[in-house]
Amino acid sequence: MPSSLAARSLRSVWHPCTQMKLHEAQPPVAIARAQGPWLEDVDGKRYLDAISSWWVNLFGHGHPHIKAALADQLERLDHVMLAGFTHAPVVELSERLGRLTGLGHAFYGSDGASATEIALKMSAHFWRNSGRPAKSRFVGLAGGYHGETVGALAVTDIAVFREAYAPLVRLAATVPSPDARSARAGESAADVARRSAAALEHWLAEHHEETAALIVEPLVQCAAGFAMHDPEYLRLARALCDRFEVHLVADEIATGFGRTGTLFAHQQAGILPDFICLSKGLTGGTMALSAVLTTDTVFEAFYDDEVARGFLHSHSYTGNPLACRAALATLEIFEQEDVLARNESLARSLDEALLPLSRHPRVRHARHLGMLWAWDVETQLPDFAARYHRHAMDHGVLLRPIGRTLYVMPPYVLDEPAVQWLAQGAQAALAATLAQEGAA
Repeated sequence: MPSSLAARSLRSVWHPCTQMKLHEAQPPVAIARAQGPWLEDVDGKRYLDAISSWWVNLFGHGHPHIKAALADQLERLDHVMLAGFTHAPVVELSERLGRLTGLGHAFYGSDGASATEIALKMSAHFWRNSGRPAKSRFVGLAGGYHGETVGALAVTDIAVFREAYAPLVRLAATVPSPDARSARAGESAADVARRSAAALEHWLAEHHEETAALIVEPLVQCAAGFAMHDPEYLRLARALCDRFEVHLVADEIATGFGRTGTLFAHQQAGILPDFICLSKGLTGGTMALSAVLTTDTVFEAFYDDEVARGFLHSHSYTGNPLACRAALATLEIFEQEDVLARNESLARSLDEALLPLSRHPRVRHARHLGMLWAWDVETQLPDFAARYHRHAMDHGVLLRPIGRTLYVMPPYVLDEPAVQWLAQGAQAALAATLAQEGAA
């Protein structure tokens, strides 16, 4: 029987990314509290949050530094509109993000899809202000995911999210993904990157006059089953965007803040995008916030006496002081604790503990980058992801495969017992799921 809280939720809450009828058999789990990497339900059972609560939590739940910053800010200023006003947290955060990325002029939204919308609108409006209004289309990678608002869906190439809304969406073009899993015999990941970049070059040669921007998830296309690619693709894409006068948008919403081993994934290619979209880990998983950073050139194209040439986009909670203060506290943790170096050690421990998964006879394309792990499971179960998720929860681990791809994206605060708990639970859940294959 579902808990009373879960039953009330089913009567009153429309849960995201969910076919609600499925909850008749599998009610939502009512969570009462969380601390560090652990979630605890209303019955006292604990679950290791191995996917960082949809990829947002960096330093565990209830981190004392972030909590203290939020409490302090709440005593000072909870919210003020950012149109015509400003405040210390948004200024300090914008300055700090500018130093970290090499881009500035931070524009804020509330979530990742909002950041995508902002970047796309800015790019197309830039070209309009520059006297080239025909440059209003976009191109992305096959399997790309950039959010589920109508504008973001235009550059999201995952049918289950997009097909029902096709009449509302102005579809972008797609070019081949540099997914290293598509390597032909004798090809390296860098070879795949070069082959995919050649396809991008061919497409831009024909369509650059109408193309505003290329949008890319650097190094990892998470929703596409954690498709990973060589940094060479980003280097070549940057050169092609320069050559054909097309903006490069780096969607770092999921890959930013240390997930790939560097603070931002695109840094591994040594490039600077025209736009960077940030969200998820930006506040350490505590508050809804997104940001788009861009170049002086883009900003200056909007700077004018004519109001209509300005970027007239807004959210009521743009640059909320509480969210900005949480983001500042998150960045302070990176600086004070040398997080990236510490993660290298943690990743080695996880790599060793997860080795049985990588060597499992039913696993293909085991891959690891920074604090991300993924495995493609060979199975005939059409509902593999749902079955695996249930078995993992039974073993006290929150894991949600994407199709037949199992992945791990944990917070950066696992101790050795938590590492072993995660690895053992993940392996036990796989064994339990595959054992059902013959009976399905």
